[in-house]
Amino acid sequence: MYNLDGKVAIVTGAGGKNGIGRAIATRLASEGADVVVTDVTASLDAIRPEDREAGWEGLPSVTSEIEALGRQSLGIFSDVSDSGQVQSMVDQTLERFGRIDILVNNAGSRPGRDRVPVVELEEDAFDEVMRVNVRGTYLVSRAVARHMVGRGGPGKIISISSGAGKRGIARYAAYCASKFAIVGFTQALAQELAAQRINVNAICPGLVDTERVDFIAAALVPQGQSSEEHRAMMIQDRNTRVPLGRVAVGDDIARMAAFLASGESDYITGLSISVSGGAEMN
Repeated sequence: MYNLDGKVAIVTGAGGKNGIGRAIATRLASEGADVVVTDVTASLDAIRPEDREAGWEGLPSVTSEIEALGRQSLGIFSDVSDSGQVQSMVDQTLERFGRIDILVNNAGSRPGRDRVPVVELEEDAFDEVMRVNVRGTYLVSRAVARHMVGRGGPGKIISISSGAGKRGIARYAAYCASKFAIVGFTQALAQELAAQRINVNAICPGLVDTERVDFIAAALVPQGQSSEEHRAMMIQDRNTRVPLGRVAVGDDIARMAAFLASGESDYITGLSISVSGGAEMN
C-alpha cells in the first residue's frame, strides 16, 4: 500500500514476540524499508517461557523475519535512556545504511510497581517510568533529528503514546504522566522540525494484546485470583467496552505507523492519533 523503498527505519523496543515493535518493524519492511530494531536486553530470560519454547529469540528473530521479507536489518541492544548507547545506536545505523528516514519510538517501561495509587507510589518507581518513556523518547528523537536536520530533511518521527496520554486513569498516574508528556513533546518537536519537512506524530493505542498485558495483570491482580485469570478478565472487559468489539493487536498499530511513515502523511504533523477501536475519540 505504501512505498517505503529505499527508506531506512529505526524501531525501538522491538524484541517482543507479540509486541507492537515487532509488528511495526515487519510492516515497515513489507512496505520496502530496511529496518534497524532495538531492545534493552539480549538475555533470553527476558522472553516469556512459552515464547522461548516456541523458538523465539527476541531481536534475532525479528531481524530474521525482516530479512525473509527481502529487506536488510540490524538488531542492536540499546538502553534508550542512556545517551551514550543511543548515540552508538544511531552511529551504527548510519555506518551500515548511511541514512535514517523513519524513527519509531516504541520502547516503554515495564508495568509493575508503578501501578498503585499515588499515595503509595515510590519515587524510584515513578522515576523509572519517566526514565524510559520520557527521557528515552527525548534522547532518541534528539539524536535522530540531528541527523535528519543535518542532511536537510525530510524525515518521519513517530512516538507511541497511549490513550492514557489523553485521559487519566487511577493507579496509572506515572504512566499517564509519561504518555501525556509524549503528546506535548510531539507537538513541540513537530513545530521545531517542520521547516526541514520532518513530520512528528504520535500514536495513542488503547489496550493492545501484547506481553505488556501480562505485567499489567500481575501488578493489578486482586487477592484470590491468578494473574492469568485477571488478564483474561481484563481482555474480556475491554472487549465489551470498545465500540468495535475487541482490543487491539499489534498489526492495528502497525498500520497507522506505516501510514505515518509514508509520503501519504506528508501534510500531517503534531498529531496524537487514537487507535483504540473507538474507545478514545479525541
